[in-house]
Amino acid sequence: MIDLHYWPTPNGKKVTILLEELGIPYNAVPCKISQGDQFKPEFLQINPNHRMPAMVDTEPADGGAPLSLFESGAIMFYLAEKHGKFLPTDTRGRHAVNQWVNWQMANQGPKLGECGHFLRVDQEKEGDQAYAIRRFTDEANRIYGVLNNVLYRNKYIAGDDYTIADMICYPWCVNWEFQRQDINEFKHMKRWFEELSDRPAVQKGMAVGKDWSVDQSTLSDEERARIRSIMYNQRAMPVPD
Repeated sequence: MIDLHYWPTPNGKKVTILLEELGIPYNAVPCKISQGDQFKPEFLQINPNHRMPAMVDTEPADGGAPLSLFESGAIMFYLAEKHGKFLPTDTRGRHAVNQWVNWQMANQGPKLGECGHFLRVDQEKEGDQAYAIRRFTDEANRIYGVLNNVLYRNKYIAGDDYTIADMICYPWCVNWEFQRQDINEFKHMKRWFEELSDRPAVQKGMAVGKDWSVDQSTLSDEERARIRSIMYNQRAMPVPD
């Protein structure tokens, strides 16, 4: 059984899409990041980076003790390899997927994450964010252009076949409008995006935990401040005694 420590953010949804596409049973274990679950000792045993998602496979292919992994890319490679789907076995195909998974982890996710972060900043409290907003909305535009260009050449991101490279990129594209992008500017990427949006497994994966989140507008100022103190401006954790 797969236990996926998860919260419904783009990084979590990458993995639930793959699990739904594989059609295997799994438990989505809530990791309430706004409440600090990611800093609990039991979670840090799975992921010392105190971020979700993290996975425990209680029935690994080698028949040994439960296997735990963190980082969505590593989790997706493991699952695709274990189940023999959505990851080519030939050298060129496998590494084509590998490079795009690494591109997503190093470029798309971090840059669009920063884009969203600075767009949400309260500028009355934190000061003018115009440079940061321009910097990361421009970078978002560049990233959509990268996808558009590769999808001009290919049906899917890594070639002719639908793979984990597509699944890992898709959730970060859903908020294109909030990221101040016009998806109609990128017609090849839009074609791909609409095709994936129609896949039942993608829809199921995106919907996991949809009722877990709390509307922050309903919270008190004190509770919102407490959540911000957990989520932002984190520094190094001390080594435990």
